Amino acid sequence: MDQDHGKVPSVTVADVARVASVSKATAARVLGGYGTVSDKVRIKVLAAAKMLDYRPNELARSMTTGRSGTIGVVVGDIENPFFSSAVRGITDVARLAGFDVILTNSGEEIAAEKAAVKTLVAKRVDGLIVSPARDNDIEHLRDIERSGRPLVLLDRAVEGLSIDTVTTDDRHAAENITRRLIALGHRRIAYLTASDTPNHRFSNPFDISTGSVRQRIEGFLGICREAGLEGMERWVHVGAITPEQTHRIATAMLKSSQRPTAIIASDSVIGLEVFKARRELDLSIPDDLSLVSFHDADWTSVTTPPITVVRQPVYRLGEAAARLLVERLNGSNVEARRIILPTEIVERASVAVAPA
Repeated sequence: MDQDHGKVPSVTVADVARVASVSKATAARVLGGYGTVSDKVRIKVLAAAKMLDYRPNELARSMTTGRSGTIGVVVGDIENPFFSSAVRGITDVARLAGFDVILTNSGEEIAAEKAAVKTLVAKRVDGLIVSPARDNDIEHLRDIERSGRPLVLLDRAVEGLSIDTVTTDDRHAAENITRRLIALGHRRIAYLTASDTPNHRFSNPFDISTGSVRQRIEGFLGICREAGLEGMERWVHVGAITPEQTHRIATAMLKSSQRPTAIIASDSVIGLEVFKARRELDLSIPDDLSLVSFHDADWTSVTTPPITVVRQPVYRLGEAAARLLVERLNGSNVEARRIILPTEIVERASVAVAPA
């Protein structure tokens, strides 16, 4: 009796190359995350690998490289759809390159981030992808850089570190949406963010501990100043870290005698709480309140009305971060790279002319 009856043979790089109609060397470059190939070829090879359910021979790779075959990832909030989508991009690239992903959550707290990094390093991960909670408390990131272990920053840049970074064009996005709201007559425009300050009050962008959030706020305030709107710092609200805190802040804003006519939510979790709070107060979107949210989460397109969003290429953000890390793990020693991905405004029905 044939002992191998029913056993599925493992898929090889050569199999992937044949289906993708490329050479074995080209398929190996794509699957290994090294060298240079065109986007068209990369897409063909990855599609073939996915179709064939290609899995790298991890035992052979670990024996030849001495690596653990794992990548550590630290994000701010696993429950936030933004990070969920980015992590999906990371894991898809990592798996095809032969790496497992260990995911940890900082809760946007620097102490938790430091503990997560320490744990991942102790587990001997081959490299790390981190979305830093602060850019003014980074000694643990410097330690990784000094150790020679590859590190890529996801979504948030940190000045002073020579490290591969992938972000979106946050300032430009905030400028565009602010300009649009002002053109529609809005003057009381609130910006609501999860980032916090020591006294839970905002006075200037330097209070904010992460560069990407700071760039958005600078973009928002810059366009307001261009339009002759002064003192708009008071319309920036921080500390929307949990849904409960966000709901409290949004409710207080909307109950104020000087309530905003428009709110820009810095992510979709915040946007959803603003949407709920205005419904409880029987305020109409967009007649009483215009709402814009960063991140095109699923819920934003199915509400009544659907929500105007700043669409960020979040999956591609994760893909790019993982690809940079894999290239480093495969010996790339080029200077630190900074990739900035473009955003777009998706106009729906939650923005209208400011109420009289």
